[in-house]
Amino acid sequence: MKLPRRRFLHLAAGAAALPVASRVARAQAYPSRPVRIVVGFPPGQTGDISARLLGQWLSDRLGQPFVIENRPGASSSIATELVVNAPPDGYTLLWVVTSNYINATLKTNLPYNFIRDIEPVASTTRSTLVAVVNPSVPVKTVPELIGYAKANPGKLNMASGGIGNSTHLAGELFKMMTGIELFHVPYRGSAPALTDLISGQVQVMFDLTPSSIGYIRAGQLRPLAVTTATRSGALPELPTIGEFVPGYEASAAGGFGAPKGTPVEIIRKLNAEINAGLSDPDVRSRYASLGSVPNPGSPADFGKLVAAETEKWATVIKFAGIKPE
Repeated sequence: MKLPRRRFLHLAAGAAALPVASRVARAQAYPSRPVRIVVGFPPGQTGDISARLLGQWLSDRLGQPFVIENRPGASSSIATELVVNAPPDGYTLLWVVTSNYINATLKTNLPYNFIRDIEPVASTTRSTLVAVVNPSVPVKTVPELIGYAKANPGKLNMASGGIGNSTHLAGELFKMMTGIELFHVPYRGSAPALTDLISGQVQVMFDLTPSSIGYIRAGQLRPLAVTTATRSGALPELPTIGEFVPGYEASAAGGFGAPKGTPVEIIRKLNAEINAGLSDPDVRSRYASLGSVPNPGSPADFGKLVAAETEKWATVIKFAGIKPE
């Protein structure tokens, strides 16, 4: 039986519309069960606290629990691999951290390609690091630190929370752009590094602001400048390093990622809700207390940030000849 042309076209148009309608319905129904946010650090660390802030916001807005799942180890590589291999259905998300950009160059044997295998969902914040010295070091400004290091080569030890993390690479970028010598002393986390910095075993550190701010306020550490392009609300009196070293900028740029192939409608829905959270005055205030500045944008914007940060830290790693532990 032949169908009339008008009837045939009507049926064909309806069939073509079914996938679109199905995708829209799926996005509207999402989430229908708990969502896990995989964080590559232990509970209580800055990245974990930051993830929980937006996880709670998403839970309240979308009516399902967004549960933090801590999978620490290997500079967030364990957490990332878990998400890469998860079903691309929006129910497993990755808390993206600077280590993801650094690992792309530093670790040549990763079982995934971060840029290829993780869908960018949303940028969240840029977190400030602060350059601090032991009070025994006779410098109070960035130019004085540069001058002292050049006049006393080999006398300043630079602590970090570990090879290849943001506290290490921020210092290596400073060394690369100023031409000074700072002998790198890696620790297993910021806490033991700060203990030795306060005691004078090491002299300099580029640390995440929340870790150091209590010691700064107690006078146990002397802050010189923050690493971000703009001054920090947590330490508004401090200049930026870029005011003395043009072009210098280092921050912990975080966000949300999802397994490759996650439906675009779900990514858009998550992006809209995350951006709404980053615009909320209470959320912004709580991030400011952590030394973080909200950095909302589209999934494409976050993808560009991931690519730019990966390229930037690759340059530093190659210049400094950094090798993984």
